[in-house]
Amino acid sequence: MSNSTSTALAGATTYDYVIVGAGSAGCVLANRLSEDGKHSVLLLEAGPRDSNIWIHIPIGYGKTMNDPIVNWRLYTEPEPHLHQRTLYWPRGRTLGGSSSINGLVLIRGQAEDYDAWERLGSAGWGYKDVLPYFIKSETNQRGAGEFHGDKGPLRVSDIGIEHPLVEAFIGASTELGIPRNADFNGKTQEGAGYFQLTTHKGLRASTAKTYLKMARGRPNLRVETDAQATRVLFDGTRAVGLTYRQRGTDISVSARREVLLCAGAIQSPQLLQLSGVGPADLLRRHGIASVVESPGVGENLQDHLQVRLIYKCSQPVTTNDDLRTLWGRIRIGLQWLLARRGPLAIGIQLGGLFARAQPHAATPDVQFHFGTISADAVAGKPHDFSGFTVSMCQLRPTSRGTVRIKSADPLAPPAICANYLETQHDREVMVAGTQLARKLMQTRAMKEFIAEEYSPGQRMQTEDEMLEFVRKEGVTIFHPVGTCSMGSTARDVVDERLRVYGTSGLRVVDASIMPLLVSGNTNAGAIMIGEKAADMIRADQQLAVLRVAQRPESAQVQLDRMTGSVSA
Repeated sequence: MSNSTSTALAGATTYDYVIVGAGSAGCVLANRLSEDGKHSVLLLEAGPRDSNIWIHIPIGYGKTMNDPIVNWRLYTEPEPHLHQRTLYWPRGRTLGGSSSINGLVLIRGQAEDYDAWERLGSAGWGYKDVLPYFIKSETNQRGAGEFHGDKGPLRVSDIGIEHPLVEAFIGASTELGIPRNADFNGKTQEGAGYFQLTTHKGLRASTAKTYLKMARGRPNLRVETDAQATRVLFDGTRAVGLTYRQRGTDISVSARREVLLCAGAIQSPQLLQLSGVGPADLLRRHGIASVVESPGVGENLQDHLQVRLIYKCSQPVTTNDDLRTLWGRIRIGLQWLLARRGPLAIGIQLGGLFARAQPHAATPDVQFHFGTISADAVAGKPHDFSGFTVSMCQLRPTSRGTVRIKSADPLAPPAICANYLETQHDREVMVAGTQLARKLMQTRAMKEFIAEEYSPGQRMQTEDEMLEFVRKEGVTIFHPVGTCSMGSTARDVVDERLRVYGTSGLRVVDASIMPLLVSGNTNAGAIMIGEKAADMIRADQQLAVLRVAQRPESAQVQLDRMTGSVSA
């Protein structure tokens, strides 16, 4: 493949659907909207093909975390409540998007998260409505059941081993009265246990390798890589096409039906603002003509802030030990080559915990990722000692940030301000979560594995010192959402069918539409959004066809001119 998966569409400039971003949601849409063979679909990805070997080896995200070829390598503005630090935000820039470079952990969130979306004005997005799409999306190693599916494109696997450190961590949780949980995506999220991963037979199962791969041979689907969208084209307030830049050339394409933005929580609002949809004063400041004033575009940014406690391990059972010696590296390499097993096949985030750091919390308010490796930075060089990492993040932050263009240049990154720890509530939860991490490490189950707390060290004792630790060391855990929020208020950007307010022929379909951050990793939620959106798009088009059939010819001609006739 050069830049296209379809030679039949190679010369086309008009498509039924134009999708921006081949990430977690974009690949889902490309698959579902092309599967009946009736509609032409163009999928644009700003990055290259997913040919980097480290994308596909689960532990390889340590390599892709800083690779500018497959990673946008974004940075925040100086964060006002984190001592003006600028934080590194990795985001996927390749087929599969962030599902090609993430930590592979599959977490849906709590049922209460989606019920809260519905209460905020997003009808049809309660847990009972979204659960069928989670089930539809996956082929789970555990088979079909009340909460899981066995016929979906996404492959979901158990880690398949019991690790002594993870077992000790689970034991520590039970000592504190937190139950063992065999399925974080089942009846309840609360508890400690092993994660399930988006892997299959020891390889990463990104949306590019699952959803998109299934659709690649379809003559009605075209995929363009190294193609960065620069502007949505409007006829009045109707989106009629798009411009994108590929190898230095600006190319325009038309959309008969819809333009679908799946570029993520940073680039989707950026593209809307560049195209004249956003806060009027921001657009005016950068000389961009306003198409629709939408003050919420780029607002409501939410992310999970994490702190990492690092411990020297008293026993040589960590991934550091596997990687420190030549024989260790050879051994784990052979495990993967011969049997697709071992550390290379499962990454480093093996176990987790969802708990209530604050006793009055109605549901778990913090999440722990337990890693059998340690380094001074996320995806950094492993320490030369036996070490492991206990990462804790607040699940439902109340602080809100922004994404705003800094110029009219579509290739310039926007200004990102997460505004972490703006609220007293967030500060209290982060301190309580840090205290809980310490309690876990002081249990009988963990003590036999701990030689020393390497970071932050025993100098941190008081609540003020813990808050200072969070301010100095807190970093993103890579879950930005909310910047094109769904809802029914004047500050929301899309309605419950993900249509951009004030426009027609334009939707946003990615994690940016989440009105509230889900309680956990966001990849599964983005995939669910793609699945549900595909059904809504097809249903809306079928309704439009029925309306045309019931109208006199003059009305049908008018509707065809507005929306494009049904493809053969």
